[in-house]
Amino acid sequence: MSKSNVKPAEGKLGVLVVGLGAVSSTFMTGVLMARKGLAKPVGSMTQYDKIRVGKGADKKYLKYNEIVPIADLNDIVFGAWDVYPANAYESAINCEVLKEKDINPVKDELEKIVPMKAAFDHNYAKRLDGDNVKTVKDRWDMTEQIREDIRRFKKETGVDRVVVLWAASTEVYVPVDEKVHGSLAALEAAMKADDKEHIAPSMCYAYAALKEGAPFIMGAPNTTVDIPAMWELSEQTGMPIAGKDFKTGQTLVKSGFAPIIGTRCLGLSGWFSTNILGNRDGLVLDEPANFRTKEVSKLSTLESILVPEEQPDLYTDYYHKVRINYYPPRNDNKEGWDNIDIFGWMGYPMQIKINFLCRDSILAAPLCLDLVLLSDLAARAGRHGIQRFLSFFLKSPMHDYTKGEVPVNHLFQQYVMLKNALREMGGYEADEEID
Repeated sequence: MSKSNVKPAEGKLGVLVVGLGAVSSTFMTGVLMARKGLAKPVGSMTQYDKIRVGKGADKKYLKYNEIVPIADLNDIVFGAWDVYPANAYESAINCEVLKEKDINPVKDELEKIVPMKAAFDHNYAKRLDGDNVKTVKDRWDMTEQIREDIRRFKKETGVDRVVVLWAASTEVYVPVDEKVHGSLAALEAAMKADDKEHIAPSMCYAYAALKEGAPFIMGAPNTTVDIPAMWELSEQTGMPIAGKDFKTGQTLVKSGFAPIIGTRCLGLSGWFSTNILGNRDGLVLDEPANFRTKEVSKLSTLESILVPEEQPDLYTDYYHKVRINYYPPRNDNKEGWDNIDIFGWMGYPMQIKINFLCRDSILAAPLCLDLVLLSDLAARAGRHGIQRFLSFFLKSPMHDYTKGEVPVNHLFQQYVMLKNALREMGGYEADEEID
């Protein structure tokens, strides 16, 4: 019998979400409904997936909570920050992702989730104009106020542990600047100097979370924790970080379908991806500077799966384009089209078309749950720094680019990383090679 080396999930787990929009309100409503037995957490690996542990006569398939101590849904306590003052119930109704009949049974609980004032800078999301916003002197003060929020939330709710999850809009693109982002000392100096250009509000949330002993998860493609300064801080505080960008619709398809082309040794001439979506995310991404952040995230997936240097005959000059169009009539129901031009024997062309009519928040909610529960698990297992085993859930997995590390984007290799991390934390042997 294996011996798990992870601290038990005792007491309550606080889940503080940045942004109380479509994704968060859907996530919270689903968890509360599932607790009452009124809905099923479909799409959540932590609730449904089974992993093989052991070999031969010892082989068995176990759910995650049978391998490692994962927090129970009944132990989750929610809190949030948002630029709009609407509580979680009002937000769930306004976002029109879920039907009222699926929200009303947990109305009382949702109404109690009232967002704290957001740490916000209009220049990072010009399309948002909420007034539930902190008054801050500078970026350092912004960070200190968030830390105070986390401490107050802990005190008022009596939770034992907290995880902070970013489920807010995509910020404008912040290129990594070695002088500011290269070390923790430089980052702190920039915060104190109120360097608004290099210090995004999301960095203040991440810094505050890690300093308060909370794992931080970046659910948007923001640069936030993808910098050496944050890696240094997470080592210092012994806290895990994960990111970036929830892998919901089109990129999930890409990370699962590109391996088909690569494994079958077919060639690729071009992959054109376009999206239409109409929720708040779409509105923010309609701004070119914000779209740039998302584009970098969505483009990175393919290039590490179908690698020109490894197969020059097949992948040398393919054309890869990603488009996102804001289209209000669709609301949260996103449509992702992939037009893939491939070639086969003797260079003869073929085409593949994939049209995924997905519901963005319905796909994102279970990812929020899994990332929260697994980050909390990682913290109790003493894992800190980048949690590569969570790449499965993320569009552009964090990696140490300063050392030339290439992220794993291949969905099935990511799944092996996830399974092996759980096996190891559960005291079992990791036994599937990732190659």
